[in-house]
Amino acid sequence: MQASLRRLGPVAGGAATVVDALLDALGGPGRGTLVAYTGTPENSSTSRLVTTMQAGWSAERIAEWRAGMPPFDPATTPSSPTMGRLSEEVRRRPDALRSSHPQASFAAVGERAKEITEVHDLDCHLGQRSPLGRLHEIGARALTIGVPLDRFTVFHLADLRMPDVPTRHYSCVVKDGAGRRWVHFDGPFLDDLHFAELGEAVLREARGVTGELVGGAYCRLLPIREVVDLAVRSLRRSRGLPPEE
Repeated sequence: MQASLRRLGPVAGGAATVVDALLDALGGPGRGTLVAYTGTPENSSTSRLVTTMQAGWSAERIAEWRAGMPPFDPATTPSSPTMGRLSEEVRRRPDALRSSHPQASFAAVGERAKEITEVHDLDCHLGQRSPLGRLHEIGARALTIGVPLDRFTVFHLADLRMPDVPTRHYSCVVKDGAGRRWVHFDGPFLDDLHFAELGEAVLREARGVTGELVGGAYCRLLPIREVVDLAVRSLRRSRGLPPEE
C-alpha cells in the first residue's frame, strides 16, 4: 500500500479506520498481508531530503545535526513524515513486523509478514533482496490511494534490473549495544525523476491494472510482477537496449 490520507478525504477514525478496512478486505486477522513502506530518508548524510534541508547551513550546524541524529531502531523509530500517516499506522500495529534497513524499511501485518520483512540487505534499499523484491517474487499487488505513479516506489525494482546501475556511498546511524554508531556502505543510486514518464508507458500496455475513485482519491490496484516487467521493457527500449532474455 502506498497512500495519501489527505487525498482520500475526511474519514471517521482517520488512519486507523482505513488500515482496519484494508485488513478486512484481505480477509480479516491472520489472513492476507498488508505491507507499507516505512522509510527514513532523514537517517542519511546524502539523501535529497537531507541535502535540501541543509542548503545554506554552516559546517558547524551540519556537524551538530549529525552528532544528534537519533539511531535507527526497527522497533521504535517512526517512519518519515514523508511516508504518510497510513504507513506509520501500519508500523504501529502491535502485530506488525518491520525490516531492518535503516533508510528503506517496510512494515507488514498478516500471515506472510515474517517472510516478507525478514530479508533486507543493507546495500539493497529497494531491490530484489528487500521486502519489495519479495513482494515481486510472490506475485503481490500494490494499492495506490491518491498517489500518482510518478511516486510509485515499485518502479525502483525495474530501475535496479538495468545493466550498469550507478552506485553511491551511503551513511546512516544505527542502534547498537553502546548506543549509536555510523554505518557506511555502497549501494545503488536511487532516483524517481523519470517515474512520471515511466508510469504513462506502463499504463499504455498494462492489462491487470484497475482503478477507481474512493472518496477524493483515485486508487489503482497493480500486479507488481506485471508492472515491473513492463517498466523494464520500457526502460530498455528508451535506452536502446535489447529485450531481456
